[in-house]
Amino acid sequence: MGSQDEHTDGTGRRALLGAAMLGAGGAVLGLTGTARAATSGSAGQGRGGGLKSLPVPTVIGHRGASGYRPEHTFGSYQLALDLGADIVEAGDLVPTKDGHLVCRHEPEIGGTTDVADHKEFADRKTTKVLDGVSVTGWFTEDFTLAELKTLRAIERIPANRPHNTLYNGRWEIPTFEEVLKWQDEQTRKRGKQVWIYPETKHPTYFRKLGLGLEERVAKLLHQHGKDRRNSPVILQSFEPTSIQRLNKLVDNPLVVLLSAASTRPWDFVETGDPRTVADLITPKGLREIAGYAQGIGPTLDLVITKKADGSLDKETTLVADAHKVGLILHPYTMRNENPFLPAEYRKGTDADAYGDVFGAFKRYFATGIDGVFTDNPDTGLLARQDFVNG
Repeated sequence: MGSQDEHTDGTGRRALLGAAMLGAGGAVLGLTGTARAATSGSAGQGRGGGLKSLPVPTVIGHRGASGYRPEHTFGSYQLALDLGADIVEAGDLVPTKDGHLVCRHEPEIGGTTDVADHKEFADRKTTKVLDGVSVTGWFTEDFTLAELKTLRAIERIPANRPHNTLYNGRWEIPTFEEVLKWQDEQTRKRGKQVWIYPETKHPTYFRKLGLGLEERVAKLLHQHGKDRRNSPVILQSFEPTSIQRLNKLVDNPLVVLLSAASTRPWDFVETGDPRTVADLITPKGLREIAGYAQGIGPTLDLVITKKADGSLDKETTLVADAHKVGLILHPYTMRNENPFLPAEYRKGTDADAYGDVFGAFKRYFATGIDGVFTDNPDTGLLARQDFVNG
């Protein structure tokens, strides 16, 4: 664990990100995309350990390669690596009744598993209030790990990804511990360090249930020797207090996720903190984040705003403001299908058809972001190649 004083003046843990940007990204120096990527060694290996070793812009496999396989499965994680992702987002962490961490996008698993087909769990269906929203379904915290292991993953958005339903029922729900072992196996097998980017989901909600996430994450990282500054594990959360808690428990690179400008992180709602995301992305808010984290994961709309018709509008000052205080930016989420793209990059109206995603990537990369989450890592890598050589 890092001592408090090395964080206060921004010379401690944050310096590693500054070095990543100056030595690797070059964004603060205002280099062109080509120069930035060239200095970062995008085409091959970066320099040094930790975040500095990652190519810029970094391509992060969102929940694996979820454009092609049901998300948060070893099928999806494995494919992300095979397609060349620099980092795999493995996974969104939620707890079981008996305190294990598993990888699911949400604690409610009706939409991502075949639980509805299991008659023995019919009585577990319930309605809960999750971060102020009433949700009906089946929740991981009501199942033991052994019970969850009898379920199989299914495609979450079949209307957009009918081809992914081919793989329904093939993979089980991974535990975080299994992911950490898989990371080591894949690193050995591939002769190249595999990076993961787990997220604590709804930490305030789970803490109230006596299932605190941060201590469990820290314990596993410590057991596997992956709780250090240069460890290939970046931790993220939409709740700033979860990241602050992790900052006291581990030395890993930390990232605060940021939703729409008008929203409030749920931990702020619970504690009566009136600030919204709009407050967090001011120079003052970013300076505060830089005191305990190394980066931010904003929604893409915070980087370039959208008009009422869904087309791109103006580039904000977020990239420059974040870089000024030594924070990197890994926005989310690039997807190939029409409904997820800015209006001017859509082709036709089919919900499962691909639009001009390369055009959209080019526009976002040009803002100077340090990386991006994408459901389609192969597309992201080709887009980076275009950007670097363009």
